[in-house]
Amino acid sequence: MTFEIFVFLVIVALVFDFLNGFHDAANSIATIVSTGAMSPQWAIVWAAFFNFIAFLFFGLHVAATIGKGIVDPAIIDHHVVFGALVGAISWNVITWYYGIPSSSSHALVGGIAGAAIAKAGPGSLVGAGFAKTAAAIVLSPMFGFFLAASLMVAIAWAFRRATPQRVDRWFRRLQFVSAAAYSLGHGSNDAQKTMGIIWMLMIAAAMISPSDPLPLWVVLTCQAAMGLGTLFGGWRIVKTMGQRITKLKPVGGFCASASGACTLFLATGLGIPVSTTHTITGSIIGVGSVRNVKAVRWGVAGGIVWAWVLTIPCSALIAALGWYLGQRFMP
Repeated sequence: MTFEIFVFLVIVALVFDFLNGFHDAANSIATIVSTGAMSPQWAIVWAAFFNFIAFLFFGLHVAATIGKGIVDPAIIDHHVVFGALVGAISWNVITWYYGIPSSSSHALVGGIAGAAIAKAGPGSLVGAGFAKTAAAIVLSPMFGFFLAASLMVAIAWAFRRATPQRVDRWFRRLQFVSAAAYSLGHGSNDAQKTMGIIWMLMIAAAMISPSDPLPLWVVLTCQAAMGLGTLFGGWRIVKTMGQRITKLKPVGGFCASASGACTLFLATGLGIPVSTTHTITGSIIGVGSVRNVKAVRWGVAGGIVWAWVLTIPCSALIAALGWYLGQRFMP
């Protein structure tokens, strides 16, 4: 691998990181915007700031899982990395265009798997790491759902004698805290996935060994790209997340963001690259179902679930094609 190709692939990885922030901006701000607690412009800045500083609070366990725990590091080369990024970026753009809040994380995992299988077959996958990530597809939204529903019930009981106006006033303010916490979780889990790709690339280029720590410049660059992507926002998806699934009030927005943040903190600590989209969607549905099962537009939620199901195979297929093109046209 030449230095020029290495630089090119790092830039492509940062483009994915930017698009990840752009695509997932709605996850961080949909609840606080839809309840009117903060204007969209300030909510974007708020989320971008906490996206960037997330590296100060968390280790790099997710980056290690992506870089060394999904596929065998021995088969990684620049063609595999190129195919993985082509698959992930293409699926992100397709789902952004149609306003579908799919998972950037699982698009990347699918891309890595698809490119690796195209090169070396299914045996190139690290079974434990891939299974852990696949299990999170189901577990992260379920955990967000039950945590958000439980929090809504607990708050309803605690504030049963308070007036609705007082409850709204308190939780409108608390949404600032929950949105900040969710953005920290988003920045920690999602930015680390691009760190893992660059880590993978540096190991393949023999710039570092698998046991070496990730250089600080990679951490800072990935956090900055994520923050900038969030700053530019993904307005098509905001409407789906904040309005089309269920109508949110400040207390519901707080419960959804706080539950999503707790889920992301736990996953990041365990080194599991979960989907922030899955997590916040499960939390929003949990909030809506407590109020009234009919308050959730299950048709919209069902469409989102189909996007989840299709993300890994579709991004893997595109990545396999990207690997093939890289083999033909990239030295």
